[in-house]
Amino acid sequence: MRSGSPKTFPQGGVHPHDSKLSADKPLSMLPLPKTVAILLSQHIGAPAVPLVKAGDFVKTGQLIARAEGFVSANIHASVTGNVKKIDPVKDVTGYKRPAVILDVQEDEWAGGIDRGLDLKKDIPGREDIIAKIAAAGIVGLGGAAFPSHVKLSPPKDKPMEFLLINGVECEPYLTADHRLMVEKSEEVVTGVRILLKGLGIDQACIGIEENKPDAIDILAAAARDYPGIRVEPLKVCYPQGGERQLVKALTGREIPPPPKGLPSDVGCAVFNVGTVFAVYEAVQKNKPLIERVVTVTGPAIQNPSNFWVRVGTPFHELIKAAGGLPDKTGKIIAGGPMMGRALDSTDIPVTKGTSGLLVLPEDQAKRELVENCIRCAKCVFACPLGLEPYLLMALVERNQLDRAFGERVLSCCECSCCSFVCPSHRPLLDYIRLGKANVFKKLKEQKQK
Repeated sequence: MRSGSPKTFPQGGVHPHDSKLSADKPLSMLPLPKTVAILLSQHIGAPAVPLVKAGDFVKTGQLIARAEGFVSANIHASVTGNVKKIDPVKDVTGYKRPAVILDVQEDEWAGGIDRGLDLKKDIPGREDIIAKIAAAGIVGLGGAAFPSHVKLSPPKDKPMEFLLINGVECEPYLTADHRLMVEKSEEVVTGVRILLKGLGIDQACIGIEENKPDAIDILAAAARDYPGIRVEPLKVCYPQGGERQLVKALTGREIPPPPKGLPSDVGCAVFNVGTVFAVYEAVQKNKPLIERVVTVTGPAIQNPSNFWVRVGTPFHELIKAAGGLPDKTGKIIAGGPMMGRALDSTDIPVTKGTSGLLVLPEDQAKRELVENCIRCAKCVFACPLGLEPYLLMALVERNQLDRAFGERVLSCCECSCCSFVCPSHRPLLDYIRLGKANVFKKLKEQKQK
């Protein structure tokens, strides 16, 4: 069922060029690499505890690290091979984290995993759904990587009313979710039905920006037999896919101010469309989360693509498959240009939360000369959370952390709208991120006293 006129959030936002160079590129399978590095911490919460050691032989889909506590996630082998070692490797943050490193052999899958392409619509009971999602290590694939089974077990004092599916993909260049919705619509709708049953509710809404009319029409057709599932076209405005913006646009409800406010406070559960597909595979196919769609794109990339990629695959393998690194490359970004992170190496492995690789030429990658703030307030008008980014940057520069906390620095969702519109090219988000980290550190130290 498809709704009517496009909706949006009421405050702030910007309109970068969407640059969806790979929007019409079908999903394709990336060849297996020779070695993978599967991080033990690729989700919010405690790192998983390894169950294997150097020299062990593992099969594709086999559990190799167990979730440590409720807010954590299982980790499975994404390939078949021998455990070379468990050693720290660099992730997208630039820090080294423990990882299981495997030498890849012929692909031999663990038992019980259904690799067939037939659609399965019969849905098990709620307890089985949650157990299978937890066992499969499903986390949010939109970036936050929050363990999905936790969202399906809300506190009793916060009953759920709405399931919201984020199919917005407002970040420029990225098209992984778009292609999933176009090519796997029936599986996505079945995944929505699974989540509805897991939450014990009957109302779901799939939000998609109106620059993806094919996805809107295809999903609306796939959902036509399920009155509780509707598709909502949304206006093209970044960051339309932000959790707060999506909840406001689709339900009119306002999540309480950050950093503590959550969608569950207003009766909503939000899942990314990639997560929904992973839920379908976990529940209907007993398939753990060992691969995902990753967009590889950029103005000079020879073959912008949407690849099915095994977790742990090094980034350089994706770039190679898309035609190789162009001459005069200035920057490689994990994610999109607004919220992604610039990389200093292409040896970094794909994780469950990797949505794309963006390769920018030198003329688009260089930073402009930073000038003084001219008090134009463009950053204030662009902020979807009503913050004053120019002020937050000034406070962080002066290490006035208490006042920065009072001015709601922790509320920043790091969408980068402020930096995007600043005519003085000031690194507003960089300083706000630094301020958030320092405030969190100070609060932690105060709590330990």
